[in-house]
Amino acid sequence: MKIGFLGLGHMGAPMAANLVKAGHDVLAFDPVPAAQEQARTDGATVVPTAVEAVAGREVVITMLPNGKLVLDVYGDILPAAEPDTLFIDCSTIDVADAKTAAERAVAAGHRALDAPVSGGVAGAAAGTLTFMVGGAEADFAAGLPVLEVMGGKVVHCGGAGVGQAAKICNNMLLGVSMVALSEALVLGEKLGLSHQSFYDVVSTASGQSWSLTTYCPVPGPVPTSPANNDYKPGFATALMTKDLGLAANALQANGVDGQLGALAAEIYTRFNQTDAARDFSAIVTDIRDRSNQEASE
Repeated sequence: MKIGFLGLGHMGAPMAANLVKAGHDVLAFDPVPAAQEQARTDGATVVPTAVEAVAGREVVITMLPNGKLVLDVYGDILPAAEPDTLFIDCSTIDVADAKTAAERAVAAGHRALDAPVSGGVAGAAAGTLTFMVGGAEADFAAGLPVLEVMGGKVVHCGGAGVGQAAKICNNMLLGVSMVALSEALVLGEKLGLSHQSFYDVVSTASGQSWSLTTYCPVPGPVPTSPANNDYKPGFATALMTKDLGLAANALQANGVDGQLGALAAEIYTRFNQTDAARDFSAIVTDIRDRSNQEASE
C-alpha cells in the first residue's frame, strides 16, 4: 500500500521500518534531521513536509507527542490528502482530542481510526505492539492489514476515541503497578530480602505483575529490562507522566474516585522534573533515595 508516516521518534521509526520491510511504499516526514536519516537507512522515502508525506497516499499514520500537535498537523494535511484516505493516529492523546481529530477527518471526506499502542520501543522494533483501535467497523477492517504488520495484537475497542480510552486505562494501571512494585522492592531491601529472592517468590505468587516479570525495575532478575541498561528508556518517564496526566484528567472529568491513579500522576510529575529522559521504571531509584533520605533525618 501507499502509506504516509508522520512522526519518526523512538516508536515511530521502527514502526515505519517494519512497514517498509513488509513491502509497503512509505513516504515519511519528521522535522528532526537524525530521524530523517534513520528513516532513509530503513528504506523509507523522506520528504521535506508533512503535506508532501500524504500526497497520493491510501493510508496516513501519525505518531506524535500530544493532541494539540495532532490537531495542528491534521489541519495542514487533511486538505492535501486524496479523498477517502484512511488516517490512523497512533499517538497517545486525550479522548476528546481523538474524537475531534476523527470528526475533522470525516468532515474533510476521509476515514479515521485512533490506534494507540502498548509494547514500548522493543515491541515497536519487533513488530509485536498491541494496538487499541477506535473507529467504525469498516475502517477498522481497512486498517487491519497495515496494523498487523506493526503489531502482534490488534483489538477493535469501539467507536472513535475508545482506543485512546483503552490506552489511558492501561497506562494508569501500569503506572500504579510500577509505583507499588517499587515500594515493595525498597521495603524488601530494608528488610534484608534480596532482589532475586523477591522475584523468585512474587513472580509466581499473588503479587505477580507484568511490571515485575517483564519489566523488573531493579537489575538482575529480568536481564532484558531497562534496569540492566542504566534505565535507558523503552518508555520514558516523560511519556508515562503525560499518560498519567491524561488519566487523571479523565478520572476527574468522569467523576471517578480514582485515588491511586491521581496519586501515581503526582508521583511521576515530581520524578519527571529531574528524570524525564530515564525509563519510567527508574521510579524505584527515587523511592529508594527518598526512603534513605528520610531515614537519615
